[in-house]
Amino acid sequence: MADSTVELRVIGPEAAAELRAGGTGGLPWVADGPFEGTRDAAGMLARAAEAGVYQQAWGMWAIVRLEDGAAVGAVGFHGPPADGRVEIGYDLAPSARGNGHATDAVRLVTALALADRAAVTVVEAAVEPDNTASQRVLERAGFRFTTRDGEGLLRYERQA
Repeated sequence: MADSTVELRVIGPEAAAELRAGGTGGLPWVADGPFEGTRDAAGMLARAAEAGVYQQAWGMWAIVRLEDGAAVGAVGFHGPPADGRVEIGYDLAPSARGNGHATDAVRLVTALALADRAAVTVVEAAVEPDNTASQRVLERAGFRFTTRDGEGLLRYERQA
């Protein structure tokens, strides 16, 4: 995206382990980052690497604000594609919300997924029903609501 407010930087296994342990993962974060969802996802990535199943293409990226180079959140996949589908997740530090950064990051990571048409035809995301800001992020990024799942989460998807 030429007019994006952010860029994505790979978070590899070593950086993920450091993030999960409470560090910065080698990134310059905004004062209230990284947010807990980023630390949780980093822990999952580190465990996948330890188990020998980590795949960088289906991993995690820091969302880095272009204006100052600060990491404001993270975006990534919940694992590699299965049956043509892959799920994404994302979060932002509270101070970075409301500026289009999450929408830009979701667009970027969705484009990465859909570029591999042999593996991915649908990108999915799940959102808490009361998280209207995240629902708007997905809608602005071209996702459409599909259903409420068995856990009560709202499911969204974008097709190739």
